[in-house]
Amino acid sequence: MKKTFTKLRVRYSETDQMGVVYYGNYAQYLEQGRTDWLRSLGFSYKFMEDNLVILPVVNLNIDYKYPAKYDDVIKITTILKRTPSVKIEFYYEIHNQENKLLVTATTTLVFVDSVTRKLMKAPDYLLEKLKNL
Repeated sequence: MKKTFTKLRVRYSETDQMGVVYYGNYAQYLEQGRTDWLRSLGFSYKFMEDNLVILPVVNLNIDYKYPAKYDDVIKITTILKRTPSVKIEFYYEIHNQENKLLVTATTTLVFVDSVTRKLMKAPDYLLEKLKNL
């Protein structure tokens, strides 16, 4: 399925007193990976929200293997696990500049109509783009 790569440099404010990335910041790194994945298809979260679709995270699982540190350049690999339905699932790997595996993770998000707040199927415009890959 569709795979993207995002590179970021760890900022000082993202580290804890031990000099490593605070564990809660990895969720933001994953969000950046998802945002870039969506942009690679020609969409954005804003576009989806403007079209009355929101994507809340309903599951997040992170397996920490090795810490990222201040000024590391990390690469977030974001992979769509399967064709979306009412949910969309991603698998991630985060590596440092030495290609050491730091984190593996998964997220599950659901498609929700922002007006009714009810679950909905993945938008046709997204499915069409994925069909052509």
